[in-house]
Amino acid sequence: MDYFTRLLTQQDELFLWQMLYEAAHMAEEGNLTMQDAMNHPDLAKYVKNWGLKDDIGFIAILKTNNQPVGAAWLRLLMGENKGYGYLNDQTPELAIAILPQYRNQGIGTQLLTHLLAVAKTFYPSVSLSIRETNPALGLYKRLGFEVVAGSETINRVSGISFKMKIDFY
Repeated sequence: MDYFTRLLTQQDELFLWQMLYEAAHMAEEGNLTMQDAMNHPDLAKYVKNWGLKDDIGFIAILKTNNQPVGAAWLRLLMGENKGYGYLNDQTPELAIAILPQYRNQGIGTQLLTHLLAVAKTFYPSVSLSIRETNPALGLYKRLGFEVVAGSETINRVSGISFKMKIDFY
């Protein structure tokens, strides 16, 4: 598949909402829509008003028709705005999703590789929250993420999630 990646911009916010819907596995939860993700305060903080000074992300776009197919992004969520993967006020949280029909083709790996290369010039580490059943767990481990001991929690769908992080130095 022929695609390219570029930095996310404010103009990509609508696609980011779609990616948040995918990242939160909302399609698997029944009749939930992208609007449900936008209205969910614990999820919306990952996308709402994209383009803040600490936001960093990449989008993958098909060369043939300029269709976006995936995105990986970081957001520094602090104070009252902490996210699911919060570790401290210096560690941004990672979110990533690929449209279902484009998964398992290396797009997520490439997006994460680009994102982490940029992130290490700004941050000492990156964190994320992941469901224990998420197939991306192997990808995160391959790229150097480690499970944060004692971070297991019951997630919003009554399963187990835990935090992972990668330290750059």
